[in-house]
Amino acid sequence: MNATPRAPDLARDFAHVDCWVFDLDNTLYPPEMALFSQIETRMTAYVQRLLDVDAAEANRLRAHYWREHGTTLAGLMAHHGIEPEAYLADVHDIDFSGLRPDPDLAAAIAALPGRKIVHTNADAAYAGKVLAHRGLGVIDAIYGIGEVDYHPKPDPRAFAAVIAADGFDPARAAMFEDDPRNLQVPFSLGMRTILVGRGRHGPDELALDHSHGAHVLWRTAELTGFVAALAAALAGVAD
Repeated sequence: MNATPRAPDLARDFAHVDCWVFDLDNTLYPPEMALFSQIETRMTAYVQRLLDVDAAEANRLRAHYWREHGTTLAGLMAHHGIEPEAYLADVHDIDFSGLRPDPDLAAAIAALPGRKIVHTNADAAYAGKVLAHRGLGVIDAIYGIGEVDYHPKPDPRAFAAVIAADGFDPARAAMFEDDPRNLQVPFSLGMRTILVGRGRHGPDELALDHSHGAHVLWRTAELTGFVAALAAALAGVAD
């Protein structure tokens, strides 16, 4: 991975970017903070109650719908016609105390030139809580699943809705994500793409040596250091 990318390479590849799009879960906080594991537990319990199945079957369906539909919610809506609001409120009713502020990340994001937004498959209210606990008040806008008419990444309609709502040019944008599937459409639209962490396809963690494909332009094991190096490289270009 590009843990310590070279400034000239960053400057060359990102000099034109004026909109920075960040995924939320396992991107703007590291997986070891164990936030999403709480959500997975609550999703499994919700499916178990909804469909009156045992925990093993509920967990299988949770992962299957996530794998096949982009999110568990999308699968439940498609196959069981659930209303999303109650589900989202339930599964995001978690303990945020494991999140720690990251002032270095906040400063690095703030130093990036242009607009900074979050595009998440979670809901915007939950995303706001995560950003507050991480001390990331530098984000200009949040686009959650409700803002894209419940079309989750990697559905092209999700990206189209965010681009239309925010008004940015994808050819002048970059996206940070932990699921490489969610970088395919941004890459096709001309965005710079950065995979954060080892990568996962929904519930399936990928091997460290997994070949993600040409749509993943950059990889980093550690977001704060990468963004700080990127901001410094671009500041050098401006000087």
